[in-house]
Amino acid sequence: MAMTDPLGDMLTRIRNGQQAKKDSVLTPASTLRVRVLDVLQREGYIRGYSEEALGAKGQHKGIRIELKYFEGQPAIRHVARVSKPGRRVYSGSKELPIVRNGLGITIVSTPRGVLSDAEAREQNVGGEVLAEVF
Repeated sequence: MAMTDPLGDMLTRIRNGQQAKKDSVLTPASTLRVRVLDVLQREGYIRGYSEEALGAKGQHKGIRIELKYFEGQPAIRHVARVSKPGRRVYSGSKELPIVRNGLGITIVSTPRGVLSDAEAREQNVGGEVLAEVF
């Protein structure tokens, strides 16, 4: 069956992996997922990620996401998809949502790439609000 929301699937895998205290989780690879993981790594929510070959013959690519914990607690307390396939959410640079009074981040897909809300405000660009993380 086709996956309707690949980014939502990745965020759910991260959430479930952290609840289960896993060191890493595996998800299918895509360009958007890699860009979102770049933002999460820059902001310090994950330790890192690496691409791997999946399947018996290695015909599919996957991403191993190394989860981050601080004193036994997950670095990501909350992760939620904002713009969904059934309801897209767009925001200008001035109207980007602030998560937990600046303690969290909003991940935004802009014409200049996938950025955090702070980076998007700094570059004065808006776009599709993909997710919020804190």
